[in-house]
Amino acid sequence: MAGTNGKGSICSFVESGLKAAGIRCGLYSSPHLVSWTERIRLDASPMAAPELRRILERLQPLGLQVDLTPFELITAAAFVAFAEAGVELAVLEVGLGGRLDATTCHPRRSLIGFGSIGLDHTEVLGATAAAIAAEKAGVLEPGCRAFSAPQSPEVAAVLEAEAARRGAALRWVEPLAPDGWSLGLAGAVQRGNGAVALALLQALAAQGWPISNSAMREGLAAARWPGRLQPWQWQGQPLLLDGAHNLPAAQRLRAELDATPERHGLRPGPRHWVIGLLASKQGPEMLTTLLAPGDRAWLVPVPGHASWSRAALIRAQPALATQLQEASDLNGALQAATAASSGTVVVAGSLYLLGALLAG
Repeated sequence: MAGTNGKGSICSFVESGLKAAGIRCGLYSSPHLVSWTERIRLDASPMAAPELRRILERLQPLGLQVDLTPFELITAAAFVAFAEAGVELAVLEVGLGGRLDATTCHPRRSLIGFGSIGLDHTEVLGATAAAIAAEKAGVLEPGCRAFSAPQSPEVAAVLEAEAARRGAALRWVEPLAPDGWSLGLAGAVQRGNGAVALALLQALAAQGWPISNSAMREGLAAARWPGRLQPWQWQGQPLLLDGAHNLPAAQRLRAELDATPERHGLRPGPRHWVIGLLASKQGPEMLTTLLAPGDRAWLVPVPGHASWSRAALIRAQPALATQLQEASDLNGALQAATAASSGTVVVAGSLYLLGALLAG
């Protein structure tokens, strides 16, 4: 699966559908939230830590010989784990881009799903949505079948052109109707992700894999993926966790919470946030997107990563000064935000921030 947002959710839907059909499946995804073992799943369970350690130690001489990056090394470990386990199908999530991503070394990429493509990692992938789409389209190969929910016109044009140039078949799918399918992942955006996953499962069934319609329905309803509109409790206080780690994801989160706040445990009126923003992201734009008038936010550094500070954000967007507080660490931010709020606090801005919270 390739894309800017949603590719992990699509993977989760597909994995869940294959599990419901009784097909032994491996899933490789990134990033992890708490443990590296989350990146390699066998039969819907994270790989055992001793097994991952064994494979990485086995691969270390090769990694040093050809100077593999950590992502390339863990990708190789996933392929070894899948081969050793004898999985019937492997579901692969592209890490960054697509054209040069380590996952594209897999020789059989016959079915491909695209999540939403937008601006992120512009320092690597290009400054426009069209340039990023061209990098993402690098996963296509001759004869493959690809599926995508609606994209922006500039992205759609690139995907169509690249599919034609590479000899791939691209099919557009409409988001699933809310009254037609039950999804295990919350939010309107998941209707599009679910549609892509359903198209992939149907394509596998057409190839002869024993995936019934009932297994597809069961799988889509049972799918779980942490950090996406996830309810949580912290010291008895309700939280809503959503990575919203780039500007397109922030826009979708704000739209979701504005449209159906009660569905996510939010009361009408101003919201309280705990937010961490990586320094490499569009911090001022993300923050102004997330915060409605009257909202309050406690900004916290993302553990282990260079992050936006309150001072830098206010220099870029002076109007944020009255809404933005700063905390030295995550626990301090949560204490301040939950003490000031009589309802659910939203934690967002970085998957790494959510990982630190979930790790305790």
